[in-house]
Amino acid sequence: MTNLAVYAVSSANSRGRVIFEDPPTGRSEFQRDRDRIIHSSAFRRLEYKTQVFVNHEGDLFRTRLTHSLEVAQIGRSIARSLHLNEDLVEAISLAHDLGHTPFGHAGQDALNGCMKDYGGFEHNLQSLRVVDVLEERYAAFNGLNLCYETREGILKHVAKKNIEKLGELGIRFTQRKRPSLEAQLANFSDEIAYNNHDIDDGLRSGLISLHQLSEVSIFSRHLAQVKHKYPLIPERRMIYETIRSMINTLVTDLIKQSTLNIQDEQVDSLDAVHAAPPLIGFSEGINQEQQQLKKFLYDNLYRHFRVMRMNSKARHTIEKLFSAFSSEIRLLPSEYQMKYTQEGYQVIADYIAGMTDRYAIKEYQRLFTITEN
Repeated sequence: MTNLAVYAVSSANSRGRVIFEDPPTGRSEFQRDRDRIIHSSAFRRLEYKTQVFVNHEGDLFRTRLTHSLEVAQIGRSIARSLHLNEDLVEAISLAHDLGHTPFGHAGQDALNGCMKDYGGFEHNLQSLRVVDVLEERYAAFNGLNLCYETREGILKHVAKKNIEKLGELGIRFTQRKRPSLEAQLANFSDEIAYNNHDIDDGLRSGLISLHQLSEVSIFSRHLAQVKHKYPLIPERRMIYETIRSMINTLVTDLIKQSTLNIQDEQVDSLDAVHAAPPLIGFSEGINQEQQQLKKFLYDNLYRHFRVMRMNSKARHTIEKLFSAFSSEIRLLPSEYQMKYTQEGYQVIADYIAGMTDRYAIKEYQRLFTITEN
């Protein structure tokens, strides 16, 4: 890529791949990473994995796949303005949820509970496991053999007990060093995307209302601006326009504040990024508004009784599947039975985490429901 800042990641200063490969022709190392992610089986499965609403609840609600695409779009736009590596940001954004369980955070919490005596379960760590081990597409290696910086960005955080297992990737956690600006940016792009599309999905579902959102300063301010500019606009378009305007404000603020942070720290290299405090971020005022919005969504959407009921069903499904497989390993598909002898309960977690919502529901029915057919 051209016009990169001196502190951006590039193919030239990358720490490379675990298994050496000849440089790609006609594309950068991080374009190769992005392409491998897009062609992976785990990426395709994101189409049928819950964001907030289970897939069968409606065709227009976000899934993990559409969420990841929105994160990548926002991330690339910001990276371009900051002269960072757009392809790396895109690769991290597209891969960050590959290890997520079916049924969203409820599924993750349930699987973590099931695995508490066997190391626990973290979806960031599982996303890394997907790209390092579980994808089986290439003759020369397991996983996707991604660049160090892409893998670093996927691993946003990890429990202390798992740091030693990560080798080189875990060193920055023990040394309290920062990942690349591209990794930091992908994390904030994730936040911008899910806060704003969860407003849209929440309103579409009827679980939250415009009246309730009038209590949230960042939403009410932008809604008032839209109403003033387009007084006769239909409500659905008004909502779209408000959310679009909010995203623009957040992106603009993030670019401005991050630029100031980089200048204040006099960052002049990738090593300086690693040694500096977090550099990508919102201004104080916008950050406070974002926190208010996140709290509103937690209290009014994620804890809504309809969402909680579905979460309860999701936890029950995951727990029953785990219990069945751990009690009788021969219930697992044959290829997983073979892996179990080497890796134990992690294989059960791999199998369940890799399921889509609808596959998990069907698997539950196959195991616990007797039908005539």
